[in-house]
Amino acid sequence: MLIVEDLMLLLLDDETGVPAAAGTLNYTLGGAVLVELALLGRVETDGNKVYAVGDGPLPDPLLQEAYDKVAEKPRGAQTLLITIGSYLYQPVIDRLLERGLIRREKKRVLGIIPMTRLPAADHEHEAGLRAGIRAVLIDGAEPDARTAALIALLSGSGALPMLRPQLAWSTPVIERAKALEQGNWGADAVNTAVVRTAAAIAVSTAVTTVTVVTNPS
Repeated sequence: MLIVEDLMLLLLDDETGVPAAAGTLNYTLGGAVLVELALLGRVETDGNKVYAVGDGPLPDPLLQEAYDKVAEKPRGAQTLLITIGSYLYQPVIDRLLERGLIRREKKRVLGIIPMTRLPAADHEHEAGLRAGIRAVLIDGAEPDARTAALIALLSGSGALPMLRPQLAWSTPVIERAKALEQGNWGADAVNTAVVRTAAAIAVSTAVTTVTVVTNPS
């Protein structure tokens, strides 16, 4: 699964399918795809703009479409986040449905108003993701790049406290989440320029989502 699929699964409420931090969802999803491209060595950033690098087809059409957008011209991360993220919600939901991780329920409220819910259907994969996050934040385990990216994106979007079951919040847990959000992905992770780029994009995503919440347009 792509990072953006794992991220969406964690964001969706298991009962209703309503995503946490919905107001900044497009930016967070766009950030997840850009981070994955960075981890594949296909985008780089100079701190101001994001550039496409490398050649050859990517292993997933969602990644290819995003890469093609980056390749059009160097752009700032905030612009790319919304450009890429604005079309991701439905394709990612469709993938989770196809994988059987969520299901679609159609009901009528008061027998009149149609409503669609997307509750969880298979909890095993999500439970593994949550366990990895808990190991890093609660037990102090060293994160791999993928788990660090998930935590950074969840923390930056403001959705981390909304995860269920809730984490046992404490000062060390909060500090650990903030450190990952700010790009401190651990001694092993930051040994490569690829992961430093991914961390920088995750930081850009966090800054952008905070800006959107603070100054809604």
